[in-house]
Amino acid sequence: MFAERASSGVGRTLTDRLAGFQTVRQTGLLDAHRGPVADDPMSQARPTLRTVCVYCGSGAGQNPAFAKAAQALGKTLATAGVGLVYGGGDLGLMGIVARAVLDHGGHVTGIIPGFLSAREHMLIEAQELIVVDDMHQRKHLMFEKSDAFVALPGGIGTLEEFVEQLTWTQLGRHKKPIVLANIDGFWDPLLKLFDKMTGQGFVRSGFELKMTVAESVGDILPAIERALEVTPSAAETQAEAEIAAKF
Repeated sequence: MFAERASSGVGRTLTDRLAGFQTVRQTGLLDAHRGPVADDPMSQARPTLRTVCVYCGSGAGQNPAFAKAAQALGKTLATAGVGLVYGGGDLGLMGIVARAVLDHGGHVTGIIPGFLSAREHMLIEAQELIVVDDMHQRKHLMFEKSDAFVALPGGIGTLEEFVEQLTWTQLGRHKKPIVLANIDGFWDPLLKLFDKMTGQGFVRSGFELKMTVAESVGDILPAIERALEVTPSAAETQAEAEIAAKF
């Protein structure tokens, strides 16, 4: 499977709240069915960790360990000077991780479709809040603005976003680090499924799942930094692309 395990605004209407926030329209954005475009190999080198995208639930879950982990991750990102990119809501683990970043002096970029602004309680305190038209735009901008990806516990949306990043790495569309935060064994059933997929030949050689499994919040940033260290430099990537173009 190639998965590495890391060691240890009251009274305001929605229209009022949306006023003044950046809005992104359809023109010029990614065809969401193709994944991120990687035609420019120079754009693949990410030597510095500036931002981390966190996928997580809009609910807090039943296990208090999940909220504790979200809060700890937010504090860790802010303390390290790493910005948070996330889905823009103020509910559940999403709100907990974002407010923890803000509470410790960090920077938050929230990206949310307009139709979810009320449902997910858009976090208007975020320094950068981008309101988009749909989920495809949201996911594309989250990709563009992030140097790495972390999945905390969550539901179907969290799973879908995380697996999409794994798929794009399988297809060679990016080399950004991906970390599955397996807090209190939450993702164990998914890891077993990945193993079964591999054993049954659906995850074939050359298409391994390139991710790191972190069992605790303290393992997440070190895992990302290690993954960035082995990311090819821009020069190496360019050279490989030139060689491949000859064949």
